[in-house]
Formats: sequence, structure tokens, C-alpha cells
Amino acid sequence: MNSMTGFGRAKLEKGSREYLVEIRSVNHKYADITVKAPRNLLYLEDKIRKSVLNKISRGKIEVFVNYANYGMEGKNIIINKELAKRYIQELSNLAEESSIPSGLRAVEVSKMPDVLNVQIEEDSLEQIWLELSECLESALDNFMEMRRLEGEKIQKDLENRLQNIEKNVDEIYNLSTGLVEEYIVKLEERIKELLKVDVVDQTRLAQEIVIYSDKYSVQEELTRLKSHISQFKKLMESNEPCGKKIDFLVQEMNRETNTIGSKSGKLEITNIVIDLKTELEDIREQIQNIE
Repeated sequence: MNSMTGFGRAKLEKGSREYLVEIRSVNHKYADITVKAPRNLLYLEDKIRKSVLNKISRGKIEVFVNYANYGMEGKNIIINKELAKRYIQELSNLAEESSIPSGLRAVEVSKMPDVLNVQIEEDSLEQIWLELSECLESALDNFMEMRRLEGEKIQKDLENRLQNIEKNVDEIYNLSTGLVEEYIVKLEERIKELLKVDVVDQTRLAQEIVIYSDKYSVQEELTRLKSHISQFKKLMESNEPCGKKIDFLVQEMNRETNTIGSKSGKLEITNIVIDLKTELEDIREQIQNIE
């Protein structure tokens, strides 16, 4: 069981090149990945996203990539001379029309938009991805380890809450056992008292018992609750992402609990149902962060 909350960081230096990758995530219904990288590495965005998707299935994930190359290996300096000349011409015209000195220098022109560019050689692009991929995998390993540790804590909490729910279900079962028999005795006594007779019409009594059993028996709901608890435990032991399935199970468990509460004929059962609903609500909040 993995949490959807996590953080991972890795740094890698290869010669004059330096890489830094940070990954962080919070809970989300689906896989939502955002990659923030330098402009000259945006061509790798899709590869980065696919690498992350190979490790996770759900969560809102942000990947931050920093890259620096302090050497000249794999770099070409490109000067857009035509654009630079156009800047010079237009600025010279502006200076002449405004009667102000131009005094343009080459350094100043080089700072103008799109005049001076550093281009990465084609052969170096693949090398950069190989090195960045190594750094990314290290960050993902750290990221997944944190999600695993957070998931373990959540799982222990869920196991404790499931134990409490099982105890509550057993208590309801014990309290509900014999309710029909108690009702039969009370009904017979009441009929005899009202009708002033010693013998009760067994056919009519049987009809009333069937109606009562159908309306107030909670055995079916308790059976389904126990089945949901068993499935819950199996899902927690699975190595596959289980958050969505557990969320559905909790909804079903809550539905059965509500039905038991509406059928309850005893105050003790009603009080236990309240405890059940409290535990289920806490579980529902916890599983929102499970992958």
C-alpha cells in the first residue's frame, strides 16, 4: 500500500554538466503530472512524464528539473546576424529622428531578444537524456520510498480501525440474535392480553413473524459487512494500487451500516452503529491518500 503523498530529490554531476531533479506529489483522483524544466530541455518533457508513469498510477505530481552546463562541450554559439542588423538599423533610425546619440555596441546588441543563442549539438541531446534519466531514476526511487513508508503508516491505522469494526459487527450480531424469538414471545403475550384468549391463531402469528423478520432482521447486512471486511484485508495485502477499490468498499460498508441503523430495534445496536459510522468516516478520509 502506497501513499499518494511523497517527495524525492537527486543530484548528479557528469563532467561540466550538473542535474537536479525534485519530485513531489499530493492526492488526486487520477495521474496528473506536471514537468517544469529549463527551456532547452523541454523536448524531454514527454520522456520524463512516461518515466514517472511507469512507477505511479495516481496522484498530482510535480517534477522540477534543473540543468547547468559549465563547459563548452556539446554547445554551439549562434548569432542571428540578420536580426542584429535589423535592431541596429531601427535603433539608429530612432536615434537620428530623435536627435539623440546612438552609441550602440556589439555587446548591447547581443543582449537583445533572439540575437545570441546557445544551441546544443544533436549528439549531446541523447547524452543529456541518458544522464538526466539516471538522475530522474534516483529521485523516483527516493520518492517511491517515501510513499511506501507513508503507506505503511496508513495501513497500520486502517488495520486497527478494521479490528474495531469487526468487534462492532460481532457485538451487533450477538445483540440481534434472538430478536425474532423475543418478538414472538412478546407478540403472543400481547395478543392473548388484548383478545382475552389462551390460544393464538398460529397462521396469523406466522405472518406477523415473517413481516417482522423481513423488516427488522439485519443478518444479511451483517454477512455482507463481514464479506467487505475480508475483501478490504485482501486489498491491503495486494501489491497493486488499491485506493479506488477500497473507496468503493467503504461506500458499500457505509450503506450496510445505514441499513442496520434504520432497522435497529435496540438502543444498544443504535449506539454501536454510531461507532461504526465514525470509524468508517475516519477510514474514508484516510483512503483518500492511498494510491
